[in-house]
Amino acid sequence: MAHTTLKTGYASLVDRLNRFPQGAPASDVLFKILAMLFSEREAGLVARLPIRPFTAAQAAKAWRIGEAEARKVLDTLAGRAILVDTEAPGGQHTFFLPPPMAGFFEFSMMRVRSDVDQKTLAELYHQYLNVEEEFIKALFTGETRLGRTFVQEAVLPADGTLTVLDWERASEVVRTSTHRGVGVCYCRHKMEHLGRDCDAPKNNCMTFGGAAESLVRNGFARPVDPAEGLDLLQGAQAQGLVQFGENVQRGVSFICNCCGCCCEAMIAARRFAVLNPIQTTNWLPVVAPVVCTGCGTCTAACPVEAIGLVSANNARRPKLKRARVDATVCLGCGVCVRACPAKALSLSSRGVRVISPVNSAHRTVLMAIERGTLQHLIFDNGAFASHRAMAAVLGVILRLPPVKQAMASRQMKSRYLARLLERSLPGA
Repeated sequence: MAHTTLKTGYASLVDRLNRFPQGAPASDVLFKILAMLFSEREAGLVARLPIRPFTAAQAAKAWRIGEAEARKVLDTLAGRAILVDTEAPGGQHTFFLPPPMAGFFEFSMMRVRSDVDQKTLAELYHQYLNVEEEFIKALFTGETRLGRTFVQEAVLPADGTLTVLDWERASEVVRTSTHRGVGVCYCRHKMEHLGRDCDAPKNNCMTFGGAAESLVRNGFARPVDPAEGLDLLQGAQAQGLVQFGENVQRGVSFICNCCGCCCEAMIAARRFAVLNPIQTTNWLPVVAPVVCTGCGTCTAACPVEAIGLVSANNARRPKLKRARVDATVCLGCGVCVRACPAKALSLSSRGVRVISPVNSAHRTVLMAIERGTLQHLIFDNGAFASHRAMAAVLGVILRLPPVKQAMASRQMKSRYLARLLERSLPGA
């Protein structure tokens, strides 16, 4: 096959993408996607960029070109939402290459554009993500999930019987983020080009923080204030859409308003339920059997087919059905609770609390350990490797549980790392 023999900038870019925990398995379809998004020269240049954020000066050094020329290339790529460019509080401008998902695959469809054949791109995305399975399976390998579900806050009990932390509320993300952007939903836009989109709104894909600021500045999203952001969020919840966002407690960069028919996360949750590809909330719906009428509204509302109808075992009414929840599949979003006309569903605690990684660095290190790619984070790019970068990654490792620390130590096979871990253990 072509991808096994072709030695081009695109092949180098695929190698670069797979140094990140969220990789992109090589296939002929992937090469066609990259050829639509990058010129071959751009692909070769991006392949030499580090995983961590970098400056134009650092890119110029890696590319062995002048800083002004490097900045022009970087700005061009950011203008197409291939790179995310942010400005630090101190004024330093940095860039980074986001992974394909959630990243530049979605960004390419977050607005209607004429510089790319979006119908062809949508067809290629569908083939790569929904027909071929290697990418999705690789994306959901390991215990640490890329994304998590947010609960429908409107159906949380008002009596305070459930403990809900701020980071578990999508509304809190909208209120507290430094920047908020809204663009076209990648999933429903893709399905529109395939003639398979639903009636759910398309202009409600939400990004936050530095990613939002970059996408807004480059025309891939429009800015919204907290009030409009909350209105969009509440509207999506009222329409039965599931809020799927970045699996971190702090600095959430995206929240998608997902339908069960178009959205990649919900499709993956149904296709690969055994892998539990989406981190759940801390709650499960509970059925009140005396109240449930077996109408089936909840089964239609559930985006991941976690609710079914079973016999009510009523001798006087042998055809009567009752809803039953499959806790191993349920996301705990609460969409079914809101949809139930008989009010026969309510949320209850899962018992064992689900905890998300603290921030993106924490999640990335965990995913790298689980996927055996930790060395790529520590020794990111030979031109940029530094004690500061190593210390940043090791600092996260030292705060991990002993089991994860041991996994990291085995992967690195480093006396230096082993000694640091020994010192971090109690009594060492």
